[in-house]
Amino acid sequence: MQRNRHRRFSFSVWRLPRLAGVIVVASSLLLLASDNRPDRIPSYVSWTPETIAAASAGDAFRGMLLARHCDHCHGAEGFSAVASTPNLVRMDKLAIWKQLEDFRAHKRTSRVMEPISESLSPRDVADVVAYYSKLPVFTDPQDNRSFPQSRPDPAHAGIASRLISFGDGERGIPPCQTCHGPVAYRPGVPSLATQNADYVLNQLEAFASRARANDINEPMRTIAALLTEDERHALAEYYGAGLGLQPGSSK
Repeated sequence: MQRNRHRRFSFSVWRLPRLAGVIVVASSLLLLASDNRPDRIPSYVSWTPETIAAASAGDAFRGMLLARHCDHCHGAEGFSAVASTPNLVRMDKLAIWKQLEDFRAHKRTSRVMEPISESLSPRDVADVVAYYSKLPVFTDPQDNRSFPQSRPDPAHAGIASRLISFGDGERGIPPCQTCHGPVAYRPGVPSLATQNADYVLNQLEAFASRARANDINEPMRTIAALLTEDERHALAEYYGAGLGLQPGSSK
């Protein structure tokens, strides 16, 4: 009996080094796999004083000349004729600057915008964003803008108004106006005050599916994923109808 117990004990001790080796190898493979994971940094933009100064130092007149190349898609007055293309009129300069930098770094994907952003020098980017940030929002009889779209039905308007003003605390959804402002505008954040409905919806869906992932700290990916499909449509329709311009997003 003593000999058998000793043999079983010796056999177990003999297996331990082999088991430890397997664990070490497995751990090494996991580390290698983690090292080979795709880069998940959402954006290379860092809001240092130098970055803000560079993005804010543009020449709007020179930007107007450069923006003639953008008119075909974004409209001569910054209002696109196609509802799925973003309006750039009065967009905050830091917000546009970041998006162009993200396109340049392939942190935000677009077959159209990536090569365009790569062709612009840092000075060009600053000049273009200075121009769009100063455009007036009043109607020009010569343009062909799609904004604003038709007003949403009352049920959708109510859903959007509540989410914009109050969010949904039970689901951890903050009010939209916390970041985007009570009249859909806040410095440093993409303006929704004069944005097309189809574009807003497409971006919400892209964030929800994580097809778009250039939001630092993931606020939009998190919030968009918590929204229902009906809520995303309601918000897009509300902003696309120009209702976000109302103070406090009132009905």
